[in-house]
Amino acid sequence: MPPRAKITKDMVIDAAFEVAREQGAENINARTVAKKLGCSTQPVMYHFVTIEELKKTVYAKADCYHSEYLMNIKNAQNGVMLGIGLNYIRFAIEEPQLFRFLFQSNFFAGRTMVEMIDAEELMPVISTMQEAIGESKEQVKKIFLTVFLFAHGYASMIANNSLKYDEELIKAHLERAYRGAILAVREEAK
Repeated sequence: MPPRAKITKDMVIDAAFEVAREQGAENINARTVAKKLGCSTQPVMYHFVTIEELKKTVYAKADCYHSEYLMNIKNAQNGVMLGIGLNYIRFAIEEPQLFRFLFQSNFFAGRTMVEMIDAEELMPVISTMQEAIGESKEQVKKIFLTVFLFAHGYASMIANNSLKYDEELIKAHLERAYRGAILAVREEAK
């Protein structure tokens, strides 16, 4: 009989990520992850004493995945912030389970807007915007927050099947929000 394949911690995390992606984070448990891995629940519980610990680790992986997704701008000539905003909304369309996990679960709860905007995962987005519009990091954070809240509203409604995606309409609204946020920040600086 051949030796059993060793189930690593990374394999458990990847399997739990796929469960969250396909079925929702609320379905991450030892059985669903073990089934995805084709093993017993023992390796899952060996690497993670609690399912809560596993979910926190998967949340961090989903957060990194989301940040990478945001930065993969398809049409940069329309503006970095517009591209990031549209990608945020597209993420809600293409990855609704992960979107809900990241932004509409208790794992997101407890974070303030300041903590969110200062998060290490967001720094590549802030830096890219800073280069694109030539404002200070603090000014860019204000602009980002305005556009984020606008894009998040659209993304939430779409992820929860309340709104049909109309890219041209959303793009026009995001452009207005972005221009308005830049104007407001520049007026405040005078």
